[in-house]
Amino acid sequence: MTFDDRLKNVSIVGAAGKMGSGIALLLAQEMVTQKLKPENKNQIYRLHLIDVNESALDGLQSYLKSQLVKAGEKVTGMLRELYKEHADLIENYDVIDAFVNDAMSVLRLGTDLGAVKDSKIIFEAVLEDKDLKVSLLKNMEKMVSPDTVYFTNTSSIPISVLNKDANLGGRIIGFHFYNPPAVQRLVELISPESTKPELKDMALEMAKRLRKKIVPSNDIAGFIGNGHFLRDGLYAIREAKKLAGEYTLPGALYAMNKVSQDLLVRPMGILQLIDYVGVDVYQCISVTISGYLQGEDLKDDLLAKMTQKKVLGGQFADGSQKNGFLKYEKNRPVGIYDADKGEYKMFDPNGWSGEIDKKLGAYPQGFYPWRSLLMDPKKGEKLSAFFKNLNASDTPGAKLAKGYLKNSKSIGEFLVKTGVAKSAQDVNDILLNGFYHLYGPINDYV
Repeated sequence: MTFDDRLKNVSIVGAAGKMGSGIALLLAQEMVTQKLKPENKNQIYRLHLIDVNESALDGLQSYLKSQLVKAGEKVTGMLRELYKEHADLIENYDVIDAFVNDAMSVLRLGTDLGAVKDSKIIFEAVLEDKDLKVSLLKNMEKMVSPDTVYFTNTSSIPISVLNKDANLGGRIIGFHFYNPPAVQRLVELISPESTKPELKDMALEMAKRLRKKIVPSNDIAGFIGNGHFLRDGLYAIREAKKLAGEYTLPGALYAMNKVSQDLLVRPMGILQLIDYVGVDVYQCISVTISGYLQGEDLKDDLLAKMTQKKVLGGQFADGSQKNGFLKYEKNRPVGIYDADKGEYKMFDPNGWSGEIDKKLGAYPQGFYPWRSLLMDPKKGEKLSAFFKNLNASDTPGAKLAKGYLKNSKSIGEFLVKTGVAKSAQDVNDILLNGFYHLYGPINDYV
């Protein structure tokens, strides 16, 4: 069976979630593009979007329709070529409407897992829970044909474990999209020895069709991305605890978030990033990876406390940020959570947060915010000059930043040394493409 044949019937399980909805948008576009080719005009394409949350499926349908309109507006030239035999489609909006309607006709939304029965490719994008994933995979195996393959979006559970526990015979591969899937170019590909070689070829073709950059990771819990992200965030939390006597814990968390964003020249502070992913998701990653890796402490009581108190971060349906480590107004941080008091301590530039800013000290010469360097052709030169000045600085903020940079580099080198990543370049590629960093953690800046 060819890849194009498989693409005629695809399912996404967990389709209404943050990751599943983005995967659905990507696949809907590719499948309708194939459907509109003259040689496929009599072919039937089906994308089954399955989720236990029926109301969320209603939201998914609205989301896909609006996003397909935006996607169509960006490729009107290509669409005009696909619809060139339709003389009645005169204006661009006529072509876009036809594209959206054709794409929506491919979709079948529902809560019945049995809809997967005729699919030859199934994307699994449910919660990061091994027992849940294995149970689903086992149930689907009873319904599908023996040649059906699974693409799992797991970000931390070893693929070999899912393969063995669900008895899939090597028909599963790790295809880890980065959030949001419709925007992020990166896919982390995890193919253990148990994975059938033809499935890896299929995954590479899928990445090509969806215009994704593949970075391979070995099948070790957490892989490259979360292997670095988890340890990077835990470092910040643990450093904050060390500084709590001097800054208070909320103040120290504020300082570490500020340093990790500004002096490391990142798109957001580490605590803001944890909030974006979800404190509960981050805690789940921590527990999951800890269950497979021995001899390393990858759990934290503050994460557990916040999860228990339902201070979870994540996003609302409209994409706005929920409160987590930080409190947000119009998606901008305005306060920091005090876990002991169970309330937020609002930033006060003329009070406590202003005093911490002064204590951290002036930024080294050559500092530029991440956004101003993102598209700068001279960003490499500017970063080198800035980090040279940072290394020469002895302000409290500079010392915290240098310690953070060294630890981030050590994490990256550890991932290579322990065989999670094949090379330093793979580690750097994950952070550059999946986290939008301007430089990789394995560098010469420190």
